[in-house]
Amino acid sequence: MTASTDENDLFLQEMGDIEPIQVEKRISKKRDNPSDLISQARRKNATLEIEKDKNHLDSDHVDLLDPYYTLEFKRPGVQNGVFRKLKQGKYPQDARLDLHRMSVENARQEVYGFIKTAMAYDVRSLIIIHGKGSHGLSEAVILKSYVHRWLPDMEEVQAYCSAQQHHGGIGAVYVLLKKSEKKKQENREKINRGRVEPFI
Repeated sequence: MTASTDENDLFLQEMGDIEPIQVEKRISKKRDNPSDLISQARRKNATLEIEKDKNHLDSDHVDLLDPYYTLEFKRPGVQNGVFRKLKQGKYPQDARLDLHRMSVENARQEVYGFIKTAMAYDVRSLIIIHGKGSHGLSEAVILKSYVHRWLPDMEEVQAYCSAQQHHGGIGAVYVLLKKSEKKKQENREKINRGRVEPFI
């Protein structure tokens, strides 16, 4: 037996109880392309923006109205008598929004929130003050032009028209909202109460 054989035997005896270290298999992960990551981030941000701002009202360029233009709008199905009563200012203004000194973007948010909140509280008759203005580039005329564009874009709005003089005239607009489902149900119940046949 040579010295090297003895050394090998001695080494094996000393190492007999030791188990080899388990090395985990490494999986080489393909790195994401930076442009893909940017695209994913943009898509995520766009989705978050849409969820955050459900306001669909447009604040892009608008054709400016004449300061003395009288606003009028009525959806199909709104009775002429109802619209006439609205124009005469005979509905009480249950809620009021004043847009004076607001930017177009602030007014966009306010008009949208005002209509949605009114619907949530079953308020049907509103007034929005946009101001009169005296020339085509005045703040009031710009806001009036946007209000005239925005209101028909909200399905809750059934009709609107410029106000009577004592409510602001051409510087304000009466707005009539549709009935909420809750109000419709209440009306059905009132009507049906008088039509139910008594039990015999």
